[in-house]
Amino acid sequence: MFVPKIVFFDIDDTLYLKRQRLIPDSARDAIRRLQEKGIRVAIASGRSPSVLPEAAKQLIDEYGIDPVLLINGQYIRYQGEVLKAFPMQRQVLAGVSAALEQAGINHAFVSANDVAVAWEEAHFAAAAAELGLPYIVDKRHYDTQEVYQMLAFYPPEYDKAVAAMLPAHLKTVRWHQYGVDILDAAGSKARGIAAVLQALGVQMEEAMAFGDGANDVEMLQAVGFGVAMGNAAPELKRLAKYVCPRADEDGIFRGLRDLGMI
Repeated sequence: MFVPKIVFFDIDDTLYLKRQRLIPDSARDAIRRLQEKGIRVAIASGRSPSVLPEAAKQLIDEYGIDPVLLINGQYIRYQGEVLKAFPMQRQVLAGVSAALEQAGINHAFVSANDVAVAWEEAHFAAAAAELGLPYIVDKRHYDTQEVYQMLAFYPPEYDKAVAAMLPAHLKTVRWHQYGVDILDAAGSKARGIAAVLQALGVQMEEAMAFGDGANDVEMLQAVGFGVAMGNAAPELKRLAKYVCPRADEDGIFRGLRDLGMI
């Protein structure tokens, strides 16, 4: 039986049910049981600090969950401090923003304090509504804030065209029918986890992770034991070492129980 020293959980549709906007009691119970066994619990989310769901904030505070990896590993909090951060260069942000605006593609900038959208339109509204995304409108947000990743809002048929606009050192990761992350090609939850484990003195093979989306691919590949949710993207299920039940079917609790960890 694999017994990790630390377990990383994605938030949306892993721990947190987006549609119901809650964390199941069974997931909370699972976290408590892990901690009682001396297994550290951590968060690894694509969300930024400013857009964490209230239920997730309460969970982190109530259970003392630490560390917390946010913005796909680009912004890491540990013991009340920023352990590591990977901001994008301002000239890169300005160039990508100009190219997207010229193509008529709306976009946003993700800082520690805000999600700042260039303008308001239907594709952004659809993606923001599903996440319950608070935001401001500021097309030059990078002038005053460190920006860790961008978002862009367009349907999948524009994927190739947008990829061709971007510098080679950037990548896109789709998280919604109309929403993608734009970040450094080396950036991922796995890079953030590596920084955390170095600080903790834990080996990558001693870590476990649960996820459901395209932004969890590197994370599940990197850790010693990657678990995909039953509601996960097919690509994630293929590379996971275990597929647990769906998030809305007590997947976290049932998966950990079936693995003999709780």
